[in-house]
Amino acid sequence: MELVDFLFRWGHVLFGITWIGLLYYFNFVQGEYFKEATADAKADATAKLAPRALWWFRWGAMFTFLTGLYLLYILGASSNQYILLGALMGIFMFLNVWLIIWPAQKIVCGIVEGDKAAAGPKALLASRTNTLFSGPMLYGMLASKHGLAGADGGGFASMSMSDMGFLIPLIIILALEANAIMGKIGPMQTVKGVIHCSLGLTAVVFGLVHFM
Repeated sequence: MELVDFLFRWGHVLFGITWIGLLYYFNFVQGEYFKEATADAKADATAKLAPRALWWFRWGAMFTFLTGLYLLYILGASSNQYILLGALMGIFMFLNVWLIIWPAQKIVCGIVEGDKAAAGPKALLASRTNTLFSGPMLYGMLASKHGLAGADGGGFASMSMSDMGFLIPLIIILALEANAIMGKIGPMQTVKGVIHCSLGLTAVVFGLVHFM
């Protein structure tokens, strides 16, 4: 059983590297290149490069999600605020990939018919939100096992899931996901902006968890 658990942890990290690596590629590299590329180069990359990258991207997300569900199951009662908030962001990121980004990108890439002018911004907002969540998501995963003890001196498992240090970050995350579905991109429009927002969200969410 320990070997099975280890293999799922290994797979979760491996698939996660594939997924988040491509998320950063799309947001930090490909998107910026498309702003400078010639019309012909952009069209060629959209038709040939992007669909290949999106295949690895969406299936990396799928298998990160599935292995993560198993790991949450075996954690059971030992789950804590850090892992639950991190997992929630990871689940939203997975849903954004399959329910928003991929359907919109199929239109952008010409795989299916649709309104490209509307699909592009929709995919970008969801992708930027996933980039926003990626920093605090990883922090939550790592802090659940390797972070500091709770403010009361006890371990993470002793922390209540009903206190404001959990509920306020939860509301913030839910509000940001709602914005990903029907809101505005705001300061996440630029690469620098979304990186700063992700670091800021990490500090706010887990500062609240630890100190409230």
